[in-house]
Amino acid sequence: MKGGGNHGDARPACGATRHSAVGGSRPARGAVCALSPVPLGAPRPCPLPRPFFLSARSEGIPTAPLVAVGGEERPRWGSGGKAGLPEPMLSFLSRRCHCNDFQLGPAWILWGFGYSARLLKTNHYRPAASNTSSPAVWMLLAQRSGRIPALFAVVQKRRIFTMPETVQDDTNPGLYSPHPEVRGMTLLNREAFKRTLVVPVLKVKKEIVHTLLKSLKQTVLQRPGLKRVVEDPEDEDSKLVILDPHKVPEFSLGESEKEVLKQLHISPEVSKYNLELTYKNFKSEEILRAVLPEGQDVTSGFSRVGHIAHVNLRDHQLPYRHLIGQVIVDKNPGITCVVNKTNIIDSTYRNFQMEVLAGESNLVTKVKENNFTYELDFAKVYWNPRLSTEHGRIVELLKPGDVLFDVFAGIGPFAIPAAKKKCVVFANDLNPESYNWLLHNCKLNKVDNKIKAFNMDGRDFLLGPVREELRKELTLVKEQKAAFHIVMNLPALAIEFLDVFRHLLVGEPCSTAVLPTVHCYGFSKHENPTKDIQERAEAALGASLEGRCSTYLVRNVAPNKEMLCITFQIPVDVLYKRPCPAGEKPAPKRLRTCKDSTEEDIQS
Repeated sequence: MKGGGNHGDARPACGATRHSAVGGSRPARGAVCALSPVPLGAPRPCPLPRPFFLSARSEGIPTAPLVAVGGEERPRWGSGGKAGLPEPMLSFLSRRCHCNDFQLGPAWILWGFGYSARLLKTNHYRPAASNTSSPAVWMLLAQRSGRIPALFAVVQKRRIFTMPETVQDDTNPGLYSPHPEVRGMTLLNREAFKRTLVVPVLKVKKEIVHTLLKSLKQTVLQRPGLKRVVEDPEDEDSKLVILDPHKVPEFSLGESEKEVLKQLHISPEVSKYNLELTYKNFKSEEILRAVLPEGQDVTSGFSRVGHIAHVNLRDHQLPYRHLIGQVIVDKNPGITCVVNKTNIIDSTYRNFQMEVLAGESNLVTKVKENNFTYELDFAKVYWNPRLSTEHGRIVELLKPGDVLFDVFAGIGPFAIPAAKKKCVVFANDLNPESYNWLLHNCKLNKVDNKIKAFNMDGRDFLLGPVREELRKELTLVKEQKAAFHIVMNLPALAIEFLDVFRHLLVGEPCSTAVLPTVHCYGFSKHENPTKDIQERAEAALGASLEGRCSTYLVRNVAPNKEMLCITFQIPVDVLYKRPCPAGEKPAPKRLRTCKDSTEEDIQS
């Protein structure tokens, strides 16, 4: 079977460097919410969501976890206050939650919310049972405009309650959402995203603006791309400081903010200001969520290869593909081209067809990986940025003077770093384009004199240059301590090539310590992928690898599909075809006689 020249699977998957197609590589905030009981006697994290925790800590309020003392849960900061909370914390919660009745069950752990819940009021929460003492913090979180799923199980003192679907506050819907008229847009019209937002502002003298920003840094507007301070059209000596609408409900400041203003001799009067938002002020996620039909996934993410963003759009996203591509270009500096894969990787050379969605059509790009530079034509060769960690892991196993045979080398992500490490490198690829870019990148990284490159089928490479080099080097093993590594990074097919090692050499090995080590990659959809890839490798080799191999999970390629690397030293009985022992001769072949021919003719 012909061996392709590239490796891996271009399908985006978790577990490696990945950009959100809606802008940046940050994870979605508030994506997971959870509650769980804590065993008695175990240290208790602070029963507050992270924004409250950090904000309280910034104000110097103790936020130590709760512990169980004598069968009763108490905070480490001591006793006092309601529900085991000290007065400073109660005061803090009162300001932040606009509620004075706190019944915080310390048997709850809350994490992963990432919300700022200043605007959320307790009267929007309906408990499922009248005897449920729900924490005010949870009431706040539950009202977050539908961002939290409808039902949660809440465990407290062995009683189970169900949180009903929250009631949405329609007083301020879509504060930072584009105009509803953009829904269904397929060709990007940036002018349609303009809208005016009424925001709270404080009038402040120019000379104390900086002091105020530091004192109210949790309250002033923190949205990227928007100015926090603007000119006062009525007073040249003053500025208008824009406050976060989420944190200043109904244009009214809290007591702590008023106290800060009093100390700075600033009027606590909050005015209204018309803030104009344009396309550039909205985040990618907000734009795409406003455009795509409600309830559909925004995007599937993208991989970045130099100036190229590679996406795998789903069927329902295809009508909006050009708009999605243009938004990615607009919102991600350095991205000048967006492509979408239009078929699976099924060609001999392991590349795939793609459609340019936005930007320039130039697919020749430059990438950096592990301090090495590679240039490539993304349309003609395979490159996966999610394999950079694996490339580095294998190179770390090599020592100066070792010999590396890279059977499916691609453009050189294993071969070039190994050559820089003063290893002897033999690199091969079937794809002529990959071979040419391999030679180019060797020169680019100044290792062109240290790598022997080949453009041939992987099986022919193993039976030819690899066998000849092993035959030559293993006879000199007593004079050197070099190790031999064979990398076979073609996950879809590499295991099928392992049968080549059966009796690849003839004779007796000088030492089992220098038998070649194979690093073979493969995909598995089996429920036990480690067992699966080992059994397939054993079947190809015709020998057991039990206790003689290790398996490494490289990454999750897709749901129920893993990419693994199995590493083993080729068993001596597999690699060598031993000659007959001395003194023993094979039985001579009996000469065929006329009588034998006559008997065969009669039988036939």
